[in-house]
Parts: sequence; C-alpha cells; structure tokens
Amino acid sequence: MIGDYIWVSCLECFNKRPALVQVCSVCADFCISIFRYSKYPQLIQIQQSDCCISAIIFIVRVEPFSIDSYVHIVKRGARGMPITGDEFDRQRFVRLLFYMNDEYVDDNWDRIKVTKNLTRQNSWPQRKPLVQVLAFTLMPNHMHLLLREIRDGGVSAFMQKVGQSMTNHYNEKYAEHGSIFQGSYKSRTIETDEYLRYASAYIMVKNVFELYPRGGLQTAAKHFEDAWKWGITYPFSSLAHYAGIRTLVVDDNVLEEIFPTARAYKSFARDVIEGGKWSQTEFE
Repeated sequence: MIGDYIWVSCLECFNKRPALVQVCSVCADFCISIFRYSKYPQLIQIQQSDCCISAIIFIVRVEPFSIDSYVHIVKRGARGMPITGDEFDRQRFVRLLFYMNDEYVDDNWDRIKVTKNLTRQNSWPQRKPLVQVLAFTLMPNHMHLLLREIRDGGVSAFMQKVGQSMTNHYNEKYAEHGSIFQGSYKSRTIETDEYLRYASAYIMVKNVFELYPRGGLQTAAKHFEDAWKWGITYPFSSLAHYAGIRTLVVDDNVLEEIFPTARAYKSFARDVIEGGKWSQTEFE
C-alpha cells in the first residue's frame, strides 16, 4: 500500500508540531486497519503499551497515482506557519526540487557551490528522475507543485524527500523540533488538458500575483502588464520558465507544446487573471 504515514504528537504537547516517528508494527497495523475502513483521515488515540508512548496518531493516506498522471500538489506548513525562514531557505527550496528529483541523493548536495546553473558531481551515478516537474510556486506558508507521475510511487517518494529535507534543514538551522508541515500533502489528479492549463496558471500566476507588492492579486488583475513584469522576476516560482527564462528544475513537458511561445502563455495567463477564471481549479 503506497503512501501510509503515521504522525505522532505526545498528548502533553498536542499543540506542538507532530513528529514523524517509528512505532511498533502492532500499533501501526492497528491504526492503519482502522483508517482503511474510513473515508477520511482518522484522529486516533492509543494507550500506553510496552513499546509505544500514549499518543495521538494522525494517519494520512496518500493515494497512489497511475503512470502518466498529472497531479496538483499542495503542502502546507503546520498551523499555517512559514516553511522557510529567510532568503537562503527559499533559494534552497528551488535547488531542492532539482536535487531531490533523483533516485540518488548525496547527503552533501546542498554544499555544492550555488551558481545560476544547477550542477551534478561527476562522481554521481546517472540521474534517474522520480517525477516530471511542470510547475511550482513557493508561498510563505505552503508550496504548490504540478507533477507528472513517471514511475510507480514517484510522486510519493519525491514529496517525502522534499518534506524531510526541508524539515531537517529548518530544525537544524532554527533549533526547532518535529515536522514543519501540516501532515502529508494534498493532491488532485488532473484529468483533462483544459484543467492542466488552468492549474498551471493557478499555481504560477494567481499565487505569484497574490504576492504582488503593490496590492496583491486584486491590483495585479487591474494592472496585468506591470504585475507580469514583476511576477516573472519572482525567483521562487517557475513562471519565468514559461516567459522564456528556462530553469533546469522544470523538465520539458506538455505545457510547452500547448503554449509553444512565451507570448502564448502570457496571453492565456492574462485571460485567466482578468477573467477570474482561476476559481475553476482553486485547490487549497
């Protein structure tokens, strides 16, 4: 069964971030068996046993995706808290999307000298991506990703690597504990080309425009040209890729066939924003 995660938070510190821990197979099987009979994630209390402390157990089921599925991912910070602390963390997030998208991950990947071009060490084995990255945007307290499943369990493995790396970095840097995220990620499978187009604009344009410093989304919709010029300079989104400034984080993909030029994507984005059409794919 792909994607079962068990999140544990001590009863005495329930309001703190839950931590991903290992519990005994008996307790794990017990919790998962209860979850399987419910449509929604469970909040389950288990009593103290010989091997596990008294705890609140959050079980979150991450559905497996079929090969070639396109998936919109949202992953939020715990209790709405920021998932990055400073500019370096945000830059690290973008690099992370490249380096975690590989079967092989070197523990020292983040010590590679930061340059405009993402590089791999010659000593590393040939890159074997887990997913195809089509789009991303980092927001203050959450992230949006548009991914394609290219191998069994690839999305799940990729998201686990991204989440764990960000949590480990944040906790070490800021002396925190537990996961920085609100459980597992939310996902929505994209069934049509039309939905894929609108999902891309929702992720890269609507969300970036929410950060527009002259008044957010509402002002950006009224002053699209200025907002677009600002938006394609926002370094923590793939929007610039579709404006003609390529990044190695984004793979060659079907969106580039749908929108063969930067002008074509900009025209579509304008229609979506000025017409308020992002609501067709709004997903939080």
